[in-house]
Amino acid sequence: MIIREYQPSDCEEITELFYNTVHTVNAKDDTEEQLNVWAARPIDLEKWNRSLQQHYSIVAIENGVIVGFGDIDKTGYLDRLFVHANHQGEGIATAICDQLEHAIRGNITLQASITARPFFEKRGYQVIKEQQVERQGFFLKNFVMKKVSVKEKDVK
Repeated sequence: MIIREYQPSDCEEITELFYNTVHTVNAKDDTEEQLNVWAARPIDLEKWNRSLQQHYSIVAIENGVIVGFGDIDKTGYLDRLFVHANHQGEGIATAICDQLEHAIRGNITLQASITARPFFEKRGYQVIKEQQVERQGFFLKNFVMKKVSVKEKDVK
């Protein structure tokens, strides 16, 4: 597996991975209606590309195919972390998250889905609050989580 920085030519493949992963992996925890408003079509490729270029964004590639991606902004907000449905449990999310966490000095926050919460808890993230996010009249439960960086612990 190769991990490299995001390139605009990755955008379409990434958005397809996102859509398919949400509709496959998250289907055990969310209703079809919730999945449809979370990962809706059509996907605005320009908006996604702009966002990914503004953040530190990386992709994991195996055999020439993107199997995962993630991004984090300068404030330490981990925005997205998704792994292809056929590659769950292979350590891809761990490798991507390791690299994203090391790119930031300071605490890291995120909003984890019901499905992703156990992964982040195992990495030392703590739930700050549970919340309901409204999208097109449907509510999605997620968890605001925070991890105090090792670098910050050393400073104290």
